[in-house]
Order: sequence, then C-alpha cells, then structure tokens
Amino acid sequence: MQHDLRRTLTLRDLIFIVVGTVIGSGIFLTPGTVVRNAGSGGMALIAWIAGGVLSLLGALTFAELGAANPDSGGMYAYLKNAFGSELRDIRRCLDVEFALLGSLATLAAAFPKYLSVFIPLSPAASSSASVLMIALVAAINVRGTRQSADVQIVMTALKAGVIVLLAMLLIAKSGPGTDGGAWWPDHFEFSTLTGVATAMIGVLWAYEGWQYVTFSAGEAKDPQRTFPRAISIATFLLIVLYLMANLGYVRALGPAGVANSQRVAADAIGTILGPVAGAVVGALILVSIFSALNGLVLTTPRMYYAMARDGLFFKGVATVHPKTHAPLVAIILQGAFAAIIAFWGRYEQILNYVVSMDFIFFGLTACCIFVFRKRSIANQDERRITKVPGHPFTTALFVAACWLVVINTIYRYPGNTLIGVAILLAGIPAYLFWRSRSRA
Repeated sequence: MQHDLRRTLTLRDLIFIVVGTVIGSGIFLTPGTVVRNAGSGGMALIAWIAGGVLSLLGALTFAELGAANPDSGGMYAYLKNAFGSELRDIRRCLDVEFALLGSLATLAAAFPKYLSVFIPLSPAASSSASVLMIALVAAINVRGTRQSADVQIVMTALKAGVIVLLAMLLIAKSGPGTDGGAWWPDHFEFSTLTGVATAMIGVLWAYEGWQYVTFSAGEAKDPQRTFPRAISIATFLLIVLYLMANLGYVRALGPAGVANSQRVAADAIGTILGPVAGAVVGALILVSIFSALNGLVLTTPRMYYAMARDGLFFKGVATVHPKTHAPLVAIILQGAFAAIIAFWGRYEQILNYVVSMDFIFFGLTACCIFVFRKRSIANQDERRITKVPGHPFTTALFVAACWLVVINTIYRYPGNTLIGVAILLAGIPAYLFWRSRSRA
C-alpha cells in the first residue's frame, strides 16, 4: 500500500523551520570578517541590512514559486516547469552530491568542537560524537514530521531568545568598546562600495538556508497562504536578530575590536560575563547547531523522496512510514551517508569548494518566475498567491546578487572553484544514469 506525506506543517512550524535552519554558527563567528571587509562598523551594518533585504527578496521569490507549486521537492519542480526536466534532474543529482557530501556532516562535525568546551574529546571521540548527533536527529525525525517540528520550535525559540537577551545586555551594559576604530570611512570611494560588496559574501552565507523549507511544501497546510507569510516573517526576524547581535558586538568591542576578533561572540560576551562567557557561548552554539541539524533533516530528505517518486533515485527511497508518515528510508539514507562523511573528517574542505555553485541554481530558480508569469501557468487560485513586490526589478536584483557571489568566488578562489565546477559536472552523468533507468 502506497503512503503519502501528510500536510501537517502550520505557519508557525514553517517560521521556526526557516529561522532554526538559517541560524547555525555564522552569526557567532563571521561578524569580524564582515567588519574587516567593509572597512568600518557602520558600513558593516549596512552590509548586514542589504544582505538581509536581498535574502528577503530571494525568500519571497521562492515563496511565490512554492505557493504556485505546492508539492514536495522544492526548486526541482519549479525548474522542470520552467525550463524542462533535464535542468531539473541535473540539479537534483547535484543536490544529492551536495547534501550527502556536505551540509549535514559539516554541522555535525562542528558540534564536538564546541562540546569540547565542557568535555575533553579525543579525535576518535569527536568523530563518534558527530555520528551520534546525526543518529539522534534522524531518530527524532523518523518519529514523524509533527514531532520533529515540535522539537524545532522549542530549540529555535531557545536559541533566538538567548541571542536577543545577550544582545540587549551587550547594548545596555557595555562601554563604548575596548577598541573604538572607525564607525564610518573618512571618504566614500569606489573601494568603499567594493568592500561592502565583499563583506556581503559572508553576510549572504549567514542568511543562507531559508530555501530548504521549500522541500517541505508537500507537508504544509494551505501552502498558498502559509509559505509567503512564513518566509517573509522568518527572514524579517532574522534581519532583526542579526542586527541586534552585531550592534551588541560593536557596542562591547568597538568596530576595530570586532574586526580583530576570531571569536567575536565569546569576546563580546566576555566583557559582561567574564570567564564564563566561553561556556555560555559554547552552550548557545551547541543548541544552535542542533536546531540547524534538525531543520535540515526535517526538510532535505523530502528531496530524495521526490526524486525516487519521479524515478530518478532508488524506488525504495520514496517509502513513507504508514504510522508516522515520515519519509523513513530517505531520512536513514541521508543520515548514513552524512555519518560516514563526518567520521571520515574531510568534508569541510569539500563543502567550502562546492557550495558556492549552489548560488548558480538559486539564480536560475528565481528566473522561473519570469517564465511562470509569462505563461500564466499558476493554478486557478492565482489571486491568492502572494506576489514578489517590485517584480521584475527586485527579482532581477536577487538573480544578479546570486551570480555576483559566484563570480566573486571564482575571482578570489579560482583553484577551489575548479573543484566545485568538477563536482557540478559530475552531476550530469549521474542524471544520465538515472534517466536511462527511468526509461528502461
């Protein structure tokens, strides 16, 4: 008997999935790099605002696509409808590589690094802790979408609340900063703009992750209404959280102090909490990583489910548990591969090489709106679908930002990008293999 995914995710669930998946460890580590690249504290804050606005435009773009195509699998259905099955299927095969080689394993590997603040870990123990964390999150999600969504709500609310509390303490109780530095550049030149553009690379990575919720469109209640609202609200909350955190950092350390810090959250909180700051930040990052891991497992296995359902992956991966209605095999498969990569321990370098290629497909997916609107292929409830404000200009701005990330990465890291391109091309024979199987 064939079992399907159930529509059980509400507006609240979708908001917490987005926020929880986006906030990993970036906001605790990257602000120093952003200030260094921007050249001043004020320009760094502008970069965080601009990056948040661009992310919101991208989120609204995907929200319109998700509302018009309310099925599991996310951007693959959009690419198929707009550009044909070939591009969609190559993208799917590529995402299998990315997901199995990187995202989940990288987060799992970061977990023991901060766990070691409390418990000394040998290299073998660190690898084992990563595997156990993957197994724990997979077990939670096997129990069902409703249960894993409830866990996501609790963990995300906890970490977001602590971030807000710490930011307010930093703003209220810190002095003018241990190292003042420049709030604004002495002269606004072309290099000022290029510095902000470079800083936004790190900012966009910190905001990246909202797209994963599109994989769960097939489990969302009333997706035509909830998707646009959830992504809009969640991205706005992220902008507020990130700005509060950065204001707190600069208030505590000063612009130059933030720029010179490699552990900006711990250094800033140390000004008000003293020696216990490291433990507080370590615990916060552990909760943050766990929430992000759960968000990934709550969403990305639906991609494998959709692939298998369409004959582009092993048929058994489309299996849905008859009682929990979770994509059981897809969750276990993802967890097993991620555990192998995490135990092996060389995944971070791979992910850094290839993940920038993802922005190529973000841009392509956003282009689907131009095709959809021209064809008018949205369903009969089209009037209920929230439209991207300012289209086509705002959509074009997001597409340009995506591809500028790729161009900047190619310019700054040409050797690493070649490896990413090689893995990108490796998705083509994978696609050809599965296409031949599906036609046999």
